[in-house]
Amino acid sequence: MAVLVNNLQDEIPVPMDLISLLEKIGTFVLRLEGVGTQGEVSIVLVDNSYIHELNLTYRGKDAPTDVLAFNLQDGCAAAEEDDLLGDVVISLEKATEQSRALGHSLKREVAFLAVHGILHLLGYDHDSDAAEQEMKEKQEMVLHRFGL
Repeated sequence: MAVLVNNLQDEIPVPMDLISLLEKIGTFVLRLEGVGTQGEVSIVLVDNSYIHELNLTYRGKDAPTDVLAFNLQDGCAAAEEDDLLGDVVISLEKATEQSRALGHSLKREVAFLAVHGILHLLGYDHDSDAAEQEMKEKQEMVLHRFGL
């Protein structure tokens, strides 16, 4: 099981301990959800401009957002056999804004966004109250497990 972190922005410094944390948290979530050892997720750290373009292109929303999840298995008949689950794209600029507004660390906010995105790749959603509650509980459990 692999969680690959790629920093494509230069607005916000990214310490190695944050990259290591994202790899560990991602691996934990994949293992928790029963993803096989060949499962792979990519976490891409970007700036607002980059995520704005993706949000406009793929969701028709003309604004930057905090996180986008691109499931590479959507619609695939052999999805369970495919190693590549998808990409989680996180705007570090947006995460910085949100961490300040919420009064917690950037590390905690980025970890939350990574877990949120990975859960989306695994089929979780928040389109009903029950689904939102299930996703929220799972996110909080993972963050608590890592002291965040």
